[in-house]
Amino acid sequence: ALSDPYVTAELTVRDLLVHRSGLSLGAGDLLWWPASTLTRAETVERLRRLPLATSFRSQYAYDNVLYMVAGEVVEAVSGQTWEAFVQTRILDRLGMADTRASVGEGLRGETAAGDGAANVSATYATVDGRTVPVAVFDGENANPAAGITSTAADMARWMTVLLDSGRVALPGVAAGRLFSTATTTQLWAPVTPIAVRPNPPELRALQAQFRAYALGFNVADLRGVKVVSHTGGLPGFVSQLTLVPSLGLGVAVLTNGESGAAFQSITQAVLDAAMGVPPTDWAAAYQTVAARRASAAATTVARAAASRDSLSEPSLPLAGYAATYTDPWYGAVEVGSDRNGLTVRFAHTPLLAGTLEHWQHDTFVARWADRTLRADAFVTFALNPDGTVREARMQAVSPETDFSFDFQDLLLTPQRP
Repeated sequence: ALSDPYVTAELTVRDLLVHRSGLSLGAGDLLWWPASTLTRAETVERLRRLPLATSFRSQYAYDNVLYMVAGEVVEAVSGQTWEAFVQTRILDRLGMADTRASVGEGLRGETAAGDGAANVSATYATVDGRTVPVAVFDGENANPAAGITSTAADMARWMTVLLDSGRVALPGVAAGRLFSTATTTQLWAPVTPIAVRPNPPELRALQAQFRAYALGFNVADLRGVKVVSHTGGLPGFVSQLTLVPSLGLGVAVLTNGESGAAFQSITQAVLDAAMGVPPTDWAAAYQTVAARRASAAATTVARAAASRDSLSEPSLPLAGYAATYTDPWYGAVEVGSDRNGLTVRFAHTPLLAGTLEHWQHDTFVARWADRTLRADAFVTFALNPDGTVREARMQAVSPETDFSFDFQDLLLTPQRP
């Protein structure tokens, strides 16, 4: 169920997969990101309290939580968990022995025999300008959206089957079909249009004429050829799978450094070679674009700091802001007060805990204790005429904050005795 009864009545399984429900970008991701104490069923139940941002089926907005719903559909129909279904019906069938449908199981490096033999890359990210280790993601709720861990060899098997329209002709496994050619057509048929924006100058040669979302795949054109792709990401990992069906070509790039510029430039170099295009230094091009984006984000943060009234003071004594706040879809957020100032803690998200640093007037900045989150957020309190807190709203400090930190959708109201 979603917040609009009409959408609830009309929503189909296909709608779960094509990002056109009316939810905003990343809506509800705080229910699972960072890792949450909520179960998958509890997360799905809370979706009915999420606000819709647009009308049904009118706009594209990437959304993870409805893929979790799709995982629940698989369980209801098959009688297996989503993880067991994907493991037995797809991964085992294709001999993808080093691939797991559970992020926890995969990142622990367990073998098929369950002996716990670790063979997992370390996780890194750029934090405050330095490449540092980051903790692996430790949550199972979003497996249907982001839980598969794999290897280059196994991804080659998967891409081979996709490019052969579901036919299985792989070493070590029984020949046959995983799915029909008609299913391939459905998987790659555009459903939700995506606005095409001009590429930056460095990437002008890659300008698409159309973009759309199909059933779990992005579809676009590159130099007049249809390209099917998707990216993936968790802390310390980003990846991209790209298929060019007319060339029988598949490219999978798996990284452990959170560099979209890396997987994009590697992929594009391979595509250029396959298409007979003169080579371009795509690493330099994508690096330039990434640096420009980071500079723009830094300018936004600096501009906010320059306009700050640093001499202003809070309207209330700090203890006046301390309370248990609740949001209709997320739940409880605790604001505490001690001799060192204000603290903040999200009840269902252990990593979202830190301090509230006064910014100006009745706005504070949540500084998370785990600095690798890279998700500091403004917290602004609004007061009633009697000087008590009516509500609090949040928004990310930096434009570079991952969209899954959907703080802006929270409406926090204090619980009254």
